[in-house]
Amino acid sequence: MPPDKLPIVVLISGSGSNLQAIIDAAERGGLPVEIRAVISNRPGVLGLARAKKAGIPAEVLDHTDFASREDYDRALMALIDRFQPGLVVLAGFMRLLSDAFTDHYAGRMLNIHPSLLPAYKGLHTHRRVLEDGASVHGASVHFVTAELDGGPVIAQVRVPVHPGDSPERLAARVLEQEHRLYPEVIRWFAEGRLRLGEDGRAWLDGEPLDEPVTLDDHRP
Repeated sequence: MPPDKLPIVVLISGSGSNLQAIIDAAERGGLPVEIRAVISNRPGVLGLARAKKAGIPAEVLDHTDFASREDYDRALMALIDRFQPGLVVLAGFMRLLSDAFTDHYAGRMLNIHPSLLPAYKGLHTHRRVLEDGASVHGASVHFVTAELDGGPVIAQVRVPVHPGDSPERLAARVLEQEHRLYPEVIRWFAEGRLRLGEDGRAWLDGEPLDEPVTLDDHRP
């Protein structure tokens, strides 16, 4: 049986709105996690204030203080591991991660990305969707691997693109749905229902996911 509350560490780089959604879900009692720390690679961001307001330890490990990505990732791993998390949650953490880092947390690190992966990996997804004339956009939660935005996708939520949308308006609608999606997937992991299989696929409730779960059609 999984523990009553899964210890997690959340990594951020900015405003921390997905962090807030996780905090809120945990406080409501529907998400069985203990957020042991929030770590930012940038000082002074709003997400750190959100953590402090919730009584969560807020740490800064500034990437500009390190000579290389590998040096930073080693220090970050040491800081994360002080809190002994069962899951590392990337919530707007804008850093490319080294292979050593992703290997260290294989099967216990999640990321949320603002597109329907595998489409639109990387940055500026909302602008690119609009430039392509796509009719549907969305967000995906996936296990993190060494490939950028390339790990097994667990669940997605779809967001229609409206005529005349700007990147900002579309981004706001997607973000609102991210706040529903991410706590739900974290809950599956915390309840012992979700894992990364040895076959490299995401498994939910004892079955491999041949395609991502869509949020409005997921199993309870």
